Amino acid sequence: MTKFSLALGAFAFCAAPALAQNEQLHFLSRYTTGLGTANAEIAAFDASSNRMFCVNGGNSSVDIVDLSNAASPALVTRLSIAQLFGDAEASAAPNSVAASNGLIAVAIERKEPSGRHKPGRIAFFNPAGALIDVATTGYLPDMVTFSPDGRFALTANEGEPTGDYSFDAEGSVSIVDCTKVRLALANPSQAASYALTAADVKLATFGRFNSMVTSLRAAGVRIYGPNATVAQDLEPEYITVPQGSIYAYVTLQENNAVAMVNMLTGVVARIMPLGYKDWSLSAFDASDRDFAIKIQSWPVYGMYQPDAIVSFRIGTSTYFLTANEGDARDYSAFKEEKRVKDLTLDPTAFPNAATLRLDQNLGRLTVTDKLGNPDNDGDFDQLYTLGGRSFTIYRAGNSGTLTRIYDSGDQLEQITAQLVPSRFNGDPVFDTRSDNKGPEPEGAAVGVVNGRTYAFVCLERTNGVMMFDVSNPNTPVFRSYLNTSTVSGSSQSGDVSPEGLVFVPAAQSPSGNALVLSSNELSGTVAIYEVR
Repeated sequence: MTKFSLALGAFAFCAAPALAQNEQLHFLSRYTTGLGTANAEIAAFDASSNRMFCVNGGNSSVDIVDLSNAASPALVTRLSIAQLFGDAEASAAPNSVAASNGLIAVAIERKEPSGRHKPGRIAFFNPAGALIDVATTGYLPDMVTFSPDGRFALTANEGEPTGDYSFDAEGSVSIVDCTKVRLALANPSQAASYALTAADVKLATFGRFNSMVTSLRAAGVRIYGPNATVAQDLEPEYITVPQGSIYAYVTLQENNAVAMVNMLTGVVARIMPLGYKDWSLSAFDASDRDFAIKIQSWPVYGMYQPDAIVSFRIGTSTYFLTANEGDARDYSAFKEEKRVKDLTLDPTAFPNAATLRLDQNLGRLTVTDKLGNPDNDGDFDQLYTLGGRSFTIYRAGNSGTLTRIYDSGDQLEQITAQLVPSRFNGDPVFDTRSDNKGPEPEGAAVGVVNGRTYAFVCLERTNGVMMFDVSNPNTPVFRSYLNTSTVSGSSQSGDVSPEGLVFVPAAQSPSGNALVLSSNELSGTVAIYEVR
């Protein structure tokens, strides 16, 4: 087990021994929406205006917040997305927001009263909240981002089915050329002459892979929805665009894969399976009924199933970091989650099945029943959990392929087990999530501070943000962990359930120090941290 030591500050921890450079996360301030759960899920920062933008899905609004004094964030205005798009046919709610050189993009999902998704929208605003233009996207745009040069805005269109699977929308990636939008931003009196047309928007779809379903499954891409084509089954979750690249990399969370999309042509170039983690070679806590922290090896495989993916460069090489949260399909007509004790285990593969099936061992562990029975004989030869409980670093090859060079293994659980044992895998109730994805690393960001490259990973269930030095991507070093939630009995206050992270470099920060913005869905808050 890796050893760590407590640093100064409530719930702020750093690795030992201390390094020559000792940057850590420090709490600076908090923005509170006052809207509670299902709000402040994702944030963005615009350096040109020193404003932060956060989406409130539960309230169908976007908050514009003045961060000129980052220690005292102040609400400027609250934009109502419902008033823009809440017509009689479809409800509308913002899912994500991104900012680039004074241009703000908001991803908006739309639904019919039946719950069936309609094509979504990207709405473009100036930093004051004035609407510039709107583009149509695919179904359920769940995340929006800009290419590093600001030319393209992209959405990951998840395309989830209805609960009864009567309609299963295709997943896709929308790519908007923002040239006209930026001209309209710079020349508002002439905005009408710069209106977006269909030629400015590309929809990257997966239809050409429908005939490749057998080979994709054989390679490890999960295509498993009932009667779904490849295009219907793939669910884009998160996008990153490496500096200087024409390709966007898109996580397909449920499918345990990453897609590579050509932004210039709007064509999906490849789909890359991520493989499985062998938990017999690593360790995790598998039970919420052992009444203890018991991180050990188990005869189980883990699907990585990343949510966030971010890219960064070290020297001349491009790297990607994923936060391996995990996700299962859980609909009224299709459910894949089972507890191990409810499955029949193959006696040859699991000679100690009776012991494994005890609640204090693997009995209560949530696994999928859509993998592990390759011979279809009614019993399971392997067990597969949801999510990797880790972050992973990949190096990009010359052809865009990804090579895994590092996985944090059991480190996230080991760190929280030592530093916040009473809040282990279930903040605020101890150990309640060990049977289901553990700490759930969800959001990620990477940035440079004083010449060192740092990765930040937020833990949805354990709460807080972890910071690692990834200047050598092959051997990341844990630097600090900051949890700004407060527990009282079985309730919490402060910053609860972080979803997304934004890194603001010192050169763009209103405080003069690098910032990390952590948006928290359950508390409806954005925590503002300094790195110093």
